[in-house]
Amino acid sequence: MVLVPLLGTLMLISLATAAASIVTVALMVNNRPLPLPRVCAVLVLLFGSSAAVAYCYGWFSVTLGGPLPALCEDRNASGADLTRTAQEYWPLRSACVYSDGAVVEHISMSINLLVYLLAGIAIVLAIAGAVRHRLTPSTSEGSLGKR
Repeated sequence: MVLVPLLGTLMLISLATAAASIVTVALMVNNRPLPLPRVCAVLVLLFGSSAAVAYCYGWFSVTLGGPLPALCEDRNASGADLTRTAQEYWPLRSACVYSDGAVVEHISMSINLLVYLLAGIAIVLAIAGAVRHRLTPSTSEGSLGKR
């Protein structure tokens, strides 16, 4: 499967980006004054890469037969045997398919909620940083003429 190395690489890059973002925010806090658009940009990287890490973790959980297939019972209420589990990767879900045609879906809400929350925060920060950047008067044009 080609996606396993690709998502593994994405997960490692996202982890490194999140760690670098934390260090960058810590360094920015020590230097005053804080340029708010730049802080928002670094926080967008932090929350966006954290969302990617959470999604990759959930994807690997589903792919490697993590906690979702363990929720399937060997027999359903009508006594039909479990024939297979069907898995989808977005949203991260697992379905137990029984011999009588019944399907019971299990959705990993904790991982999906975490991904949605982190990605939503990243989007809100990106918009706030862009708006703040547009409202901040540009000082770079004025400094060119003073050289």
